[in-house]
Parts: sequence; C-alpha cells; structure tokens
Amino acid sequence: MRVINVDLKVLAVLANAAWLHRLVARLSLVLVASMGLAALPVAAQVQAVAAAASASPLVAAPVNTAPEAAVQIFNRTIAVYRAPFLGVSPAERARRTHLYMNEVLARTGAGEVTVKQEAQGRIVMIDGEMALVLTPEDVDAKGDKTLDETAAAAKFQLEQVIAETRESRDESRLLRGLLIAVAATLVFAGLLALVRRGQRALGAWLSAQMSRRAAELEVAGTQLLQGDKVLTAVSFAVRGAGWALLALLSYEWLSLVLSQFPYTRPWGEQLSGYLWQVVVRLGTGILGALPDLFVALLIFMLARTVIKLFTPVFNRIERGEASLGWLDRDTVRPSRRIISTGIWLFALVMAYPYLPGSSSEAFKGVSVLLGLMISLGASSLVGQGASGMILMFTRTIRVGEYVRIDGHEGTITELGMFNTRIRTGLGEELSMPNSLVMGSVTKNYSRAVKGPGYIVDTVVTIGYDTPWRQVEAMLIEAAHRTPGVLSNPSARVYQTALSDFYPEYRLVCQAVPSQPRPRAEVLSALHANIQDVFNEYGVQIMSPHYLADPAEAKFVPKAAWFAAPAKQG
Repeated sequence: MRVINVDLKVLAVLANAAWLHRLVARLSLVLVASMGLAALPVAAQVQAVAAAASASPLVAAPVNTAPEAAVQIFNRTIAVYRAPFLGVSPAERARRTHLYMNEVLARTGAGEVTVKQEAQGRIVMIDGEMALVLTPEDVDAKGDKTLDETAAAAKFQLEQVIAETRESRDESRLLRGLLIAVAATLVFAGLLALVRRGQRALGAWLSAQMSRRAAELEVAGTQLLQGDKVLTAVSFAVRGAGWALLALLSYEWLSLVLSQFPYTRPWGEQLSGYLWQVVVRLGTGILGALPDLFVALLIFMLARTVIKLFTPVFNRIERGEASLGWLDRDTVRPSRRIISTGIWLFALVMAYPYLPGSSSEAFKGVSVLLGLMISLGASSLVGQGASGMILMFTRTIRVGEYVRIDGHEGTITELGMFNTRIRTGLGEELSMPNSLVMGSVTKNYSRAVKGPGYIVDTVVTIGYDTPWRQVEAMLIEAAHRTPGVLSNPSARVYQTALSDFYPEYRLVCQAVPSQPRPRAEVLSALHANIQDVFNEYGVQIMSPHYLADPAEAKFVPKAAWFAAPAKQG
C-alpha cells in the first residue's frame, strides 16, 4: 500500500490555501471509506468508497503484487485477500476485517449472513452490517471458482464461525463435548490394550503354525524354510500390522476429540478430511485404473493364448515326431524361447500405455534407468546369447556328443543360451561360456562315427627297431580285447609322425557307451590291454633317445617284418 507522508509544518504553512482544504477533504473521505465504519449504512459506505475512488486522483489502481492474506477466526479461514482494494494492501484488509468481525461477533444479534452484489464485488454482511468485501481479484486464479462461489464459501465459513462462537459461550455444550472426549479416550485406551494383546496372541499362533509348516516343506530331503527366519519374518509382519492399526486408531481418536470443541474443531475436520481424501484418492485411482488394467490383462492373455497354440507343434518336433523345415529337434528349444520371448515383448510394448502409472515421470525415469543399465551392462550378456544361438542353429555341437573344447574333453550335458556344460569322465562338470566355445577349436568325437557311439583314440611311440606292422597288429588286437569297442567298424592305426627317434602310432576305434564315465573306463581298459598285448609279444613300450650312435645299425630285417601277431597279406 502506498503511504503518503506529509510534514505537519508544511501543512500548517499551507493551511490557508483553498486547494489544501480540498486535498485534505478527499484524503479523509478515502480513509473513512477504506476503514468501513459500521456507523454508516452499508449502501452509503459503498457509495462513498466508489465516489472517493472516482473523485480522488491520488488513489492508484490496484496491482496484484502484494502477498495474499487470510482472514482467520476461530481457526477457520473465512476468506483470502489476494489483491489491494482502494489502495489498502491484503494484509491490512485482513487485519481490519478481523478486528471488525470480532466486534460484530461479540454482539448478541441474530447472526444472519447474507451476500450482497455490488459493482465493486460481493459484500458479505452479518445482520445487515458489512463484514467483508470480496473483489474479482480476490478469486483464486489457480482454481475454477467464480466470484459468487468464493462469496458463498465465505458465507458458509462465517455461519460456521457464528455457530461455534455461540457454542463456545454455552457451558452445557462444552460439558457435553468434554464428556464425549473423555468417553472416546477411555474407548481408545481399551482398544489399544486389546490390539496389543491381540498382537501378541496372533504372533504366537502364527509363529507356531509357521514353525510346524516350515518343517514339513522339504525339497529333495532339504528343508525349504528355516525356523528362525520364519519366526523373525512373522514377528516383523505382526508388529508392523499392529503398529499400523494403532496409528489409525490414534489418528481417529485425535480427530474425534478435536472436533468436540469449537476452537479446535477445524483441526479435527482437517484430520478427518485428509484421511478421507487419501481414501477417496486411492479408491478413485484404483477405479480409474481398472479399465486400462483390464485392457493390459487382455493383451497378456492373448499373448499367452498364442504361445499355447504353438506349444503342441513344438512338443511334437521336440519328440522327433515331426519337423518343419529348419525347425528340428536341435533347434526347436531355442526357437521356442525366441518366439515366446518375442511374443511377450510385443505384448508388453502394446500393454505399456495401459499400465497404471506408465505416464508418470517416475515411471518414465525408472524405464530410462533400466534401459541405460541394460545397455551398459548387458553387452557381454548379449554376446554370450548370440554365441549360444549360433551354436544351436548351426548344430556345431549337440547334447550327448563327446567333444574336446579348449583342452577340455567330455560329454555335452547342456547347451544353453549363455553357457555350455560338459561332464568329464572323472566326474567333473565344466561350465564354459558360449563365446569361449565359439572362439575355440572344437573336436567332436561323436559326429563322424557310423551308428551309435563315439571315437576313442590314443597315441603310443615305439622305436624304429620294432616292425611297424607288428605294432599295428598289437594295437588292433588290444582294441578287440577291450569291452565296449566295436569290431565293426574295425579299429584303425595311423602313423601320424616319423620323429627323430621313433614313429608315432595313433589308434582310432569306435566305442558304444555315450555316457562320460563309461567312456573314461573304456579308455582306461584300452590302455591296460595295450600294455598286456605288448608284454605278451615281448615288445617294449619305449621311446628311445640316443646319446651316441650304436655299434650296429638299428633296423628291422625283412624276415622280421611280419613278426607275430602280424600276418602277411
């Protein structure tokens, strides 16, 4: 509010000036009109204020720059001034209205509240006397209310204040409120004791039940739930529910007690209103989300139905009863996963706009964070998955085949999306990343065999003084003696190298067992039989290394080329 300070000495010097008399008269008129004196009739007050506003050039137009001020009586907000009126700031308007209304409420009148419409705004009156003036600038710009609705709300609040003012003077009604508050307190104390006792009883009963049930839940002979963990979880859940119920009872008790007295009744109404608003907001949100949630559920049900339509086809192909082009027993499992994942991802994309909270900034932020985490941390995971898909669809290796990968030899027990499991003949299970399998040389002992089984091979080195035909015959005989080695196709011996001191013989045969441990047992039995055969024919399994040339040449004479068990063909 603009304030004009005038020096009294200057006014005394200029007191004889005629224009000074007119100026003082106008200022006095504006001051009297802005104070809203009750001695004048309401219509005369409003007309005087309007005349002063139109006649006085010193009154500036209202500017909505002053902070708003609320008129509160008995803890109730009657109205909120948001703009100056006739040069008076909202705070000063609120102060004057508060003082004047206290004076009016102290009188013993009928307490009838009315609203009168004037050109300047709406005048709220008590028993025909002006209580406050609301202008169009006092309407909340953020809300959807009009000036008439704002005046009606002020009228309702003022009627509440008048009724509570009279109630505060009525000793019988105050005593009644006090009795109700005492009774509510006693009931509240009883409920607290009942809840605490029920909390302990329920906790003990649930703990006993969960302890007995937890001992019965076993998987493969192992107890699924631990008793102490179950007791801790149950105790925590019961305590949490008990404290939540106690908090709700305390909230309702405080709201009820505060509502029994006029001065604290607005606080009780605010507590009850806030709780009711929370319940209404939650209920409205749930009811509003049900249609969209139904659409999202329908989309997921359609996706599940489509996957179920493909399931019988995949099952037949997996059992080997049918094939569909490139889709066979080796590729049906990864194909099933890819198709199912694609369908669920498509359903999730379609249902995303219908999920509750999907349009909120928090949901969007979490989605961006998850996408960033996946893009930064899943690069190696994507590489492993791509390697697994390549291994499956190119049929490089299959489950049940005996292979050697990166120096590790064993039977493939699982060909997964991200790793491959191999079980060795020594009872070890190796898990190798699919990227390692893709980047290593894989030796498959099961792929090139005729019929069932896999390849078994071993290497021996014998000196040049032993006929190679004899060595081959002894190795083949050792293979025929070994249980599990097939006679058809027959074992073969290859001379893979002629080293400086000895030739290298490689025995290759085919064995029937497909499990990893029998394969190791077959190889062990084959090595034992090779030693026995060589010992029977008096041939040393030795790889000589010379320090000097012998006195006589080391060679095999032609007469000894077909030494037993070798036969001349």
